[in-house]
Amino acid sequence: MVTFVRYLLVSGAYHYLFFVAFRAVFQQRIIHEPVLGKRQAWLEVYRSAITSVIFAVLGSVLVILWQQGYTQIYTRWEVYPVWYHPLSLAAALLLHETYYYWLHRWMHLPKVYRKIHKWHHDSIETSSLTSFSFHPIESVLQAIVVPVLILFLPMHLYTLFLLLFIMTISGTVNHAAVEVFPKGAERHWLWKWLVGATHHDLHHKQFRFNFGLYFTFWDRWMGTESPDFEKKFRERTAGK
Repeated sequence: MVTFVRYLLVSGAYHYLFFVAFRAVFQQRIIHEPVLGKRQAWLEVYRSAITSVIFAVLGSVLVILWQQGYTQIYTRWEVYPVWYHPLSLAAALLLHETYYYWLHRWMHLPKVYRKIHKWHHDSIETSSLTSFSFHPIESVLQAIVVPVLILFLPMHLYTLFLLLFIMTISGTVNHAAVEVFPKGAERHWLWKWLVGATHHDLHHKQFRFNFGLYFTFWDRWMGTESPDFEKKFRERTAGK
């Protein structure tokens, strides 16, 4: 229940912030109008409720593993040097990115796509609610990465919380249909490596490109970044 409520609160707050409270400011950056209130929205909430249950179950497994001493979670900062804490977060994000990119490519194989990943791609016009809208099998495949990571990667409990927070925010930002990255980010030395709304929206519309989760480096290295990305991004951020 906590997972599902958190999803609704984050999705609802993000939608309100950019499509209601500050809509005039971000009008040009809206990729498409969200589908809240329509059949797709209710379908996404239903599927997200199932996903939340699965995430909660695997989260409970993680807690049990921690209580039984099977994980590498620690609670005392001094156990590792200061520099290790951000390094462990970066390592977790990079490992998760690699796992997700290749999982995502696999899920786009025709037979796998029709049985599993199509649930998520039913939302061609995405919204902040789309971020948890997965088939149950895909939900398990996505959620299993964190319990596996903390079995061998030492991580402070609060660093783990930060990782989970980044996962939630990233999914919301990438699906919310409003570009929040700054003008010029598509060619900036740092920003160009981060996945944003325009980047992921093209995946939902073109299917064959932009498989990344947090970062674009696998798409760039493997030649799967959409050739339309930079043009579309500049259209959304021109003069802003």
